[in-house]
Amino acid sequence: MRTTILITSPEEWTAPGSELFQFAPIIPGGPEWFTKPVLIALLSSVIAIAVCWAAFAKPKIVPRGWQSLGEYAYDFVRDQIARPNLGKDTDRWMGLLLTIFLTVLIWNLMGVIPFIQFPIAAHIAFPAVLAVSVYVIKVYLGVRHHGVRGYLRGVIYLEGLPGWAYGIYAPLILAEVFVTSLFTHFIRLFANMFAGHLLVAFFSSVGFWFLFEQLSPLGAPLGVLGVAVTVLITAFEMFIQFLQAFLFAMLAAMYIASGLHGSH
Repeated sequence: MRTTILITSPEEWTAPGSELFQFAPIIPGGPEWFTKPVLIALLSSVIAIAVCWAAFAKPKIVPRGWQSLGEYAYDFVRDQIARPNLGKDTDRWMGLLLTIFLTVLIWNLMGVIPFIQFPIAAHIAFPAVLAVSVYVIKVYLGVRHHGVRGYLRGVIYLEGLPGWAYGIYAPLILAEVFVTSLFTHFIRLFANMFAGHLLVAFFSSVGFWFLFEQLSPLGAPLGVLGVAVTVLITAFEMFIQFLQAFLFAMLAAMYIASGLHGSH
């Protein structure tokens, strides 16, 4: 987000909109897919790898610096995300869940880093690919451990209901497990990052316009208000960014557990 102001005339301000999420190729005449979000995603991967390398490459008995940060993140994911869902299988899946949590968190935090200012998850393709990857793992585990029939039987287990009720409830449960769960996994993350980025852009553009582009005695207070609201929303957005990373990883753990245990 290099600028959030659209100027159609010297006296007119236009609120930022969908153009904030449209990017031209970084290299003129180069690959159309190589845009700013792709570059930021690559940078995010490098950051995640670098943080884990600095934290765990040469661990000490008494953790310090990056190791302390890495162990705190590991313990948080293990105790708050993996263990409540996976139980005895926690350690086996910690690598994947820690990677998902750190990746999504860094993606989100890119929205508040100066000169970058774009949360990757606000581009729907990125959380969708991550959610599809988890979905494939879930289905694979369910079929591998329980077989197709066993997995489906565990998913639509409706004890105590009469036979005729299966025809009503079974399709709904199957749709929730194999369709709705996939979309809600990434839509929640995408929608929050999209809306948050748009709100920050809106109020920052108000502040910039009335304090710099069209400074006046009457407009200055509105500009100051825009800046103040931008600061408040940015602080709240950082909390939401962490929360959404937590929820995305939590759902990933739940879906993996459902595949392992063959249950809804």
